[in-house]
Amino acid sequence: MVISKNMEALVAGSSVIRKLFEEGLEMAKVVGKENVYDFSLGNPASPVPKKVGEEIARILKEEPLGKVHGYMPNAGFPEVREKVAKSLNARFGMGYDGGDILMSVGAAGGMNCVFRAMLNPGDEVIAFAPFFGEYRNYVANYGGTLTVVPPDIPAFQLNLEALESRITEKTRAVIVNNPNNPSGVIYKEETIQKLGEVLAKAEAKYGRPVYVICDEPYRELAYGGKTVPYIPKYIKNSIYLYSFSKTLSLPGERIGYLALSKEAEGHEELMPALVCANRILGYVNAPSLFQLVVGECLEEPVDLEFYDRNRKLLYEKLTGMGFSLTDPEGAFYFLIKSPVPDEEVFVNKAKEFHILLVNTKSFGLPGYVRLAYCVSYDMIERSLGAFEKLAEAFKLG
Repeated sequence: MVISKNMEALVAGSSVIRKLFEEGLEMAKVVGKENVYDFSLGNPASPVPKKVGEEIARILKEEPLGKVHGYMPNAGFPEVREKVAKSLNARFGMGYDGGDILMSVGAAGGMNCVFRAMLNPGDEVIAFAPFFGEYRNYVANYGGTLTVVPPDIPAFQLNLEALESRITEKTRAVIVNNPNNPSGVIYKEETIQKLGEVLAKAEAKYGRPVYVICDEPYRELAYGGKTVPYIPKYIKNSIYLYSFSKTLSLPGERIGYLALSKEAEGHEELMPALVCANRILGYVNAPSLFQLVVGECLEEPVDLEFYDRNRKLLYEKLTGMGFSLTDPEGAFYFLIKSPVPDEEVFVNKAKEFHILLVNTKSFGLPGYVRLAYCVSYDMIERSLGAFEKLAEAFKLG
């Protein structure tokens, strides 16, 4: 065996979502791309904002190429970090400066920096089900263990009562993904305040901080005027992770940032460790061109209507067919309750009609599937006939 035992297990449990995405590409070769209805991957079809393209052109024309394509401090361009800090301060009443910001290779890169800086073998990180399945792998990368808090069905709110019994002396952090992937739920201000009370009690008991890792790539995707509370404003021991993948439709550019308030316990040793992790994990620095681009697009609004239009159409049509699904407040996912006990049977039957849905067992939520509606409106309209056949196959309606 030429690969490590750890890697052998990771390969065997490789991403269900990625497998489906690749399966869809193969299916398209057989039946035609227009006849495959791929709802598997959170890959935004919303157009990249015009300003992004304008800034790319301006920067390449006006900035010295040595700056655009060269190295900078491992934490990122100082002027971009200052812009991020000022934006957060203005929006959420925080007191960041540029030294509190790390430009990261997406939110996932930032999360790996956090775990590399923080975890010793055997340490524990807690996630609330349902959760993004890669969390388990990110924690395992550094010898940690992911402890799962069972889901609060059907509300899918934070199960704080179950959290308390799962915090131990080895707990280093709790991940909160808000709005949530895959449920679309938004955790409200009072919920975050109660979470802070639970963690403060645990910190007093064990004499060490328990950090909240705020994973918020969907922050701007909140419907009906709802707002997403900024967790570091309520819980000082918070590490904030953001990505521009969804809001600016730039998933392949891998650009985001991490923010750590000076009020957080251990800031003076944790921030240098995060910057060091960014280097030694091989990222070295976040992509240089897109650091400069997002620094000029921090206030660029998300095309919320693009997603809301999809959300409303699918919810109306699928519930009308007899499917049972969540009515999401944010992000761009539905959870559909499997009409049979084994959700994999449901997923496989959907494939017969060229519909690709994600089994959420790896998200800590058996019995459901995830539908990503960040696709074109036209594809949704074309898929409705296939969904009708799927509903008929399970005698729904």
